[in-house]
Amino acid sequence: MPKKILSGVVVSDKPNKTITVLVERKYQHPILKKIIKVKKKYNAHDEKNTFKNGDKVSIIESKPFSKNKKFQVVEVKK
Repeated sequence: MPKKILSGVVVSDKPNKTITVLVERKYQHPILKKIIKVKKKYNAHDEKNTFKNGDKVSIIESKPFSKNKKFQVVEVKK
């Protein structure tokens, strides 16, 4: 099964070697046919503490680093 790749914006970089990424997705409601925006926060591993608030990044699913941290940063989006 392929690993999930998500893209979002860094909203917090306070914990050591961890960033919080806000991922926003849009989908159409099956009955009402209205476009709905859903936001979710993911904790991602940042080994060198290089990413700051406002950076657009891609994260990929990986082995668990801790209880809540199951993603790793792949690249910075321009």
